[in-house]
Amino acid sequence: MLANTIASLLARAGHSVLFQAGAIILGTFILEDAATVVAAMQVQDGELSTQVALAALYAGIVLGDLGLYGLGRMSAHIAWIARQLPPHRHEAIKAWITGRVFKVVLISRFLPGLRLPTYTTCGFVGADIRRFTLAAVVATSLWTSLLFAVSLRLGGFFMEHLGVWRWAGVAGFVVFILLAGRAAAAAAGVQAARRS
Repeated sequence: MLANTIASLLARAGHSVLFQAGAIILGTFILEDAATVVAAMQVQDGELSTQVALAALYAGIVLGDLGLYGLGRMSAHIAWIARQLPPHRHEAIKAWITGRVFKVVLISRFLPGLRLPTYTTCGFVGADIRRFTLAAVVATSLWTSLLFAVSLRLGGFFMEHLGVWRWAGVAGFVVFILLAGRAAAAAAGVQAARRS
């Protein structure tokens, strides 16, 4: 499972702060939420400091968000992709997003399944990169801090009640987060279909 992959990256990093931070950043590129949960568990185990964990999580997730923006920006310069969106639609989308970049990025951070299309669209239409980055930093700080705090509490519970089986509890929690995210995205899709 991905959580085990991220945990093994952290285990290989040992006690080197630089390698630990690098492992967490790499983990966010694999699966952000799992990296957050595993980092919190490592803090709970005393293997990692809270400051290193949070700083690396914030850095990795924001870098990933900027990467999605960059993919959208690069795709706008590929002729056959750019032709898929007529110029009048491109301008309409850009005008709509321009005044709402902060709100759109913030909302998409909390709604599962929206980050990829939203962030690449922001890049594709050339939304203001400074506002996008600021929104990504704020949204990441809020969401990651919340998930980290919950994971830290659960980590304590798992250690106290599950002992050597705590990683099974962590795996179950990661699966729950993934399934809950998919269910929320599906429910949002059903609601949107009913409105149209």
